[in-house]
Amino acid sequence: MAHPFTRWFGRTPAPPEARAHPPARWFGRTPVPPEAKASRAQAAVTLSFVGRPVWTPRDYGALAREGFQKNAVVHRCVRLVAEAAASLPLTLLDRGRVVPEHPLLALLARPNPREGGTRFLESLYGHLMVAGNAYVEGVAVDGVPRELYALRPDRMRVVPGPDGWPAAYDYTVGAETVRFAARGDGPPPILHLTLFHPADDHYGLSPMEAAATALDIHNAAGAWNKALLDNAARPSGALVVGAATLTDAQFDRLKEELEASYQGALNAGRPLLLEGGIDRKPLSLSPRDMDFVEAKAAAAREIALAFGVPPLLLGLPGDNTHANYAEANRAFYRQTVIPLARRTADALAAWLGSAFGEGLTLEPDLDAVEALADERESLWRRVSAAAFLTDDEKREAVGYGRRSNALSPP
Repeated sequence: MAHPFTRWFGRTPAPPEARAHPPARWFGRTPVPPEAKASRAQAAVTLSFVGRPVWTPRDYGALAREGFQKNAVVHRCVRLVAEAAASLPLTLLDRGRVVPEHPLLALLARPNPREGGTRFLESLYGHLMVAGNAYVEGVAVDGVPRELYALRPDRMRVVPGPDGWPAAYDYTVGAETVRFAARGDGPPPILHLTLFHPADDHYGLSPMEAAATALDIHNAAGAWNKALLDNAARPSGALVVGAATLTDAQFDRLKEELEASYQGALNAGRPLLLEGGIDRKPLSLSPRDMDFVEAKAAAAREIALAFGVPPLLLGLPGDNTHANYAEANRAFYRQTVIPLARRTADALAAWLGSAFGEGLTLEPDLDAVEALADERESLWRRVSAAAFLTDDEKREAVGYGRRSNALSPP
């Protein structure tokens, strides 16, 4: 099989001593040696209506900016899911038998020189939570993946083929685009992970997009409260002029003085000095109109619901007892983290299995989850008390394989 550099760019590889800077290699300059590994995607890095609500656009950049970067609830939900799923150890099975050491496990433990396995998986899960899509580039040497890179979803585009299925993937940064073929010899260069989207054949639906309305309400409530604090927690009053009419110059002067001397938190409570003929009429809001705390709490709960995170884990108001927290943590792992980790492990094993051998599967090691310790202890107690089961059957019942070359006692 031809060297990857020859397949991608149609040139003859240079001798080992001819090493060029990565951008020069990727875009038509000095080629790299055959044994060199590099990410091709990194090469591309060279460089309202009146009376109607204004919603955040449903695109990756806007959701990442307004959600993950500016909203504490979204930020914590994404971090909580990504870190919990990435911290689950993966167990490699070869036709049902545990394999303690394998090149595939070594690759996942250190996917590339810049990242460890946990950091790599955390980026992958984070992309899924923010964009609903995650992309992994596999850099292969002689048909065997040697490095894995998590690519940004906003830079990737699916190129459908005549049959409607993806024929290629375009990774674009600025004016540079790298195309990856979706099919070829060995594992495809790109693994595309998606969350379920009922109306799109190629892209997934982000939980943040489903919670976008609650996200905007939460951000708007925070901005409103901030504005009230800047104005001494009360709305501005009205300045009433008697029978006289202010000239444009007087109006501009009065406005400038109010903005300079009486606006903002530092000027809260300062007495207002008025000239003759001008009277201030204070305005007020009812306590119900100013109660944005409940509105923010309701919006935060909707955001947590979309991400599958129990509100208790985010510190939101509720039944914050130790027993309830333990139950919420257990439900978080069972309903959100473990299904996500299993789908991702299955996709990685299916993608890389053809290069490392058929029959390989990846499973999250649930024994490492502290939140499930009580369930695990209960299972072991019930299985141990089952006298009609052999030792090997008991081991299989709790998720362990049979002992090799060992006979169970009668």
